[in-house]
Amino acid sequence: MLHSQYQWKIAHPNSSAVDRLSGELEISPLLASMLVNRGYDAPPAAAEFLDGDEDLSGLHDPFLLHGMEQAVQRIRMALEHRERIWVYGDYDADGVSSTALMIRLMTRLGADFGTYIPHRSKEGYGLHRHAIDKAAAEQVKLIVTVDTGISAVDQIAYAASLGIDVVVTDHHEAPAVLPEAVALVNPKLPMCGYPFKGLAGVGVAFKLAHALLGQPPEEWMDLTAIGTVADLMPLTGENRLIVARGIDVMRRNPSPGVEQLLTVAGSQPEQLTSVGIAFAIAPRINASGRLDHADRAVDLLTTQEHDRAEHLASVLDLLNKERQKNVEDIVSEASAMLELKIAEIGKVPDVIVLAGEGWNVGVVGIVASKILERYYRPTIILGIDTEKGTCKGSARSIAGFDIYEALLSVEETMQHFGGHPAAAGMSLLRERLEDFEQGLNAHASIVLKPEHLVPMIEAETECSLSEVPISVIEELERMAPFGMSNPTPQLVFRNVKLQRVLTMGKTNTHLKLVVEQDGCAVEAVAFGKGALAEYLQEGDRLDLLAEPGINEWRGSRKPQLMVRDLALPGLQVFDRRSPSASADSIEVFCKRAGNVLACGPDQIAAVVQKRTLKVLQKTLAQLPVWLYDEYSGIQGTESGHTHADPAGTRTLFVLDLPDTAAQLDRLLAEFSALENVVLMYSADNLSAGRLSDPNRERLKTIYVELRHAAAEAVDEEQLVSRLCRSSGCSPRMIRMTLDVFEELNFILRTEGAITANPNPPKAALDSAGAYRILQEAEALERRLLGPGEDIGVWITQRMQAVRSGNTDEALSFSG
Repeated sequence: MLHSQYQWKIAHPNSSAVDRLSGELEISPLLASMLVNRGYDAPPAAAEFLDGDEDLSGLHDPFLLHGMEQAVQRIRMALEHRERIWVYGDYDADGVSSTALMIRLMTRLGADFGTYIPHRSKEGYGLHRHAIDKAAAEQVKLIVTVDTGISAVDQIAYAASLGIDVVVTDHHEAPAVLPEAVALVNPKLPMCGYPFKGLAGVGVAFKLAHALLGQPPEEWMDLTAIGTVADLMPLTGENRLIVARGIDVMRRNPSPGVEQLLTVAGSQPEQLTSVGIAFAIAPRINASGRLDHADRAVDLLTTQEHDRAEHLASVLDLLNKERQKNVEDIVSEASAMLELKIAEIGKVPDVIVLAGEGWNVGVVGIVASKILERYYRPTIILGIDTEKGTCKGSARSIAGFDIYEALLSVEETMQHFGGHPAAAGMSLLRERLEDFEQGLNAHASIVLKPEHLVPMIEAETECSLSEVPISVIEELERMAPFGMSNPTPQLVFRNVKLQRVLTMGKTNTHLKLVVEQDGCAVEAVAFGKGALAEYLQEGDRLDLLAEPGINEWRGSRKPQLMVRDLALPGLQVFDRRSPSASADSIEVFCKRAGNVLACGPDQIAAVVQKRTLKVLQKTLAQLPVWLYDEYSGIQGTESGHTHADPAGTRTLFVLDLPDTAAQLDRLLAEFSALENVVLMYSADNLSAGRLSDPNRERLKTIYVELRHAAAEAVDEEQLVSRLCRSSGCSPRMIRMTLDVFEELNFILRTEGAITANPNPPKAALDSAGAYRILQEAEALERRLLGPGEDIGVWITQRMQAVRSGNTDEALSFSG
C-alpha cells in the first residue's frame, strides 16, 4: 500500500446548483461544479467570473483607499515645486515590480526622482536610517515607499526630523502603532474601507498611479501581474482582473525585459500563464535580490534596450541557478540539524527553528518552504552573521497557524519583524535565539491542534478519465488565471489501472505513468516522485489527485494529468524474489522504502520455515519472526519481541514458501492489517526441490519403477534417491507421492523401509486426501514461483476470499 502524501479534502457541490449553472450557461457539469465550489453558484455571478471585465469597470476607485487623497496631493506638490523624490522599494519580486512601476510613473510625470532598494543581506528589510541620511544628502524632500514602510515608526519620525516627508504605500499587516507619515495607503489599515483587501504591494502602487493619472494605466498591468502572482496574493476580485489583463499585455506586447526572461526560461510570450509568471519570471527576479542586488531586476523591467535586456536576463538566469544550488546545500545542512534535534527531544518540534552560520539570508525563505513541505510544521530558517552576532530569517507556516500572530507573541526577542499569516521575516540578536525558539513553541503548544498537523490538499470533485477530454480541459481555462484563492483545478480519479511506469530527468527524479480506465488511456506526470517507480508495477490500481492539462508536441494535442498526489489503496505485493534474496535484504528494503511505505519498526515482521530460522536466527533477531506450522498455520518464535502481534503488522517479508494452502490461508487470516507483502524467496530456497505436476501419467511412471525397486523391503531414503533419478522428480515430490501410495495401500511403510503391496487394491487417485494435498501444494508452489505480474493480483484476491469466509474461492488455484 502506498499512502497519499496528503489528506484529500474533496468538495461536494450542491447538485441542483451545478445543474442550473450547466444548463443556463451551457457549460460542462465539471466546470459548473468548480464554479459552485468557489462561491459562484448564481448564473449572473458565474458568467461575470468567466467572461471577465472588458472595460476595466471592475477596478475600484483608488480614492476609496484611506490616505490616497493626501498621497496624491503631496506628490503633486512635489512635482509642482520640483522637489527631489525618492521611490523606496523592497528586494523581492513584488517590491521590484512596484519600484519599476513607480519609475514608469515618475518618468511620465516628469519628476526629479531617484530610487533606493536596500541590499537583502547587508541591510535587510524595511526603511533604514542610513538610507534616510543618504536621501537627506541628496536634498530629497519626499520619500514614497512601495511594498514597505507600514511598520517604520521610528524611521519615518527620523525622516521628518530631517525635513523629509514620507508617503507609505504598503500591503503588509498593520502594527498596533502606526507611523506618522504624510499619508498611509494600505488596504489592511483598520480605518480603510477599501472593498478589496488582497492587493499586492504593486497593486497599491498601481492604484496610486491610477489616482495620479486619472485613469488606470493598463499598459503597466504587466508589472502589476508579476508582483501579484509572485507575492502569492489571492487571484480573486480586482487581482484576477489585474493579472488577466497583465498576462494579455505580456502576450501581445511584452517589454524587452519580460521577453528576455521568458526566452532564458524556454517559454514563449504567447503561451504565458500565471503559472509561467510563478515559475519562469518570478524566481529569476527574486534571484537578483537574493544573491546580488535587486537593482539589476529593476533595470531589466524598465529598460527599453533589447541588448541590455538580453544581458540582464542572462545574468539573472545565472543567479537563479546559483540560488538553486545554495538552497540544496542549506536544505541538506538544515535537515541534518533537525534530525539531531528530533532525536534529542523525541519528536518534531511544533515550530521548527534552525539557524546556521554562513547561510545566505537571501534564500532562507525557500529553504523554509522545503523543510515545511518535508516535515509539515511552521518553519523558520535563519542565517547567522558571526561578526555582528545577529540572525536574519524567514518563516513559512501551515494552514491554521498564523505565523505573524506567533511572532507577535515573542516580539520582545526580535529587533524587527513583519509579514503575513503564512510568511514572515525577522531579525534578532544571536543571544536571543533560544528565547525566540522556546517562546514560539510555547505559543504553538496552545494554538496548534492535532488536526493542523495533517497536510491537506483540496480537490474539486471525483471523476473518471473519460470526463476530461480536451474540449473540457480547454473549457476549464475560462477560470484562469489560477493562483492563490483561485487554484488550478485538482481532480480525483479512483481505481485507474497502471499500464506503464517510467522515470524522467537526468537523475530519474520524475515519474511518468500511463493509466487506463474503462478503455480511456491517459498519460500522467508526477514531478519529484521518481522514487515511487520502484514500488509501482503494471496492473496496480491507483487513486490519483491530479490537474488536467493538454500535452502539445509536434502538432499533436492530447489530455495529460499533472499528478499532485497518488495512493495505492489495499494490499500491495512487492516481488523481490531472486537467488540472492535473503534476510539481509530486509534491512536494505526498509531503508529505501521507509518513507514510501510509512511503516514503523514495530509494524514489520518476517515469516520463514523452521529450517531457515536455524540458519538465520541471528540475522533475524531484530524482527518479530513467524514460522509456518504444520498444525496451527503460523506460530511465533522466541525472538524477544514479546509485543509482536500479527494483527499489528503492516509489512510482512516472506522468506520461504508455505508448504500447504492451509498455512498460507491461516497466514493471510492472522495478519489482518497487512498493507505490504514483500516476497524474498526463490526456487533455490527449496532445499528439497520443486514439486512436479502430479498428473496420472507421472505418478504411474513412479509407481511402475517403485514396484521393481521395492518388490522386497527397501530403505526409504535409498528408494527416494532411486525414484528421483528414474523420474527426474525432486525428493519432496517423491516423498509426497509415497504419502499418496501409502494412503491408497499401494505400499507398506515399516520402520524406515518400504515394500510394494503385491496385491494393491483398485482405487482412484483423487480418493486419497494426500493426493489432493499434493495437487494443492504443487498449484500453490507454481503460483508463488510464477510470473511476478500475476502474483500480486492473486494474493490480493486470495486474502479477500479468506477474510470473507469464501473457502471455495480461497482454495482455488486454477489459472
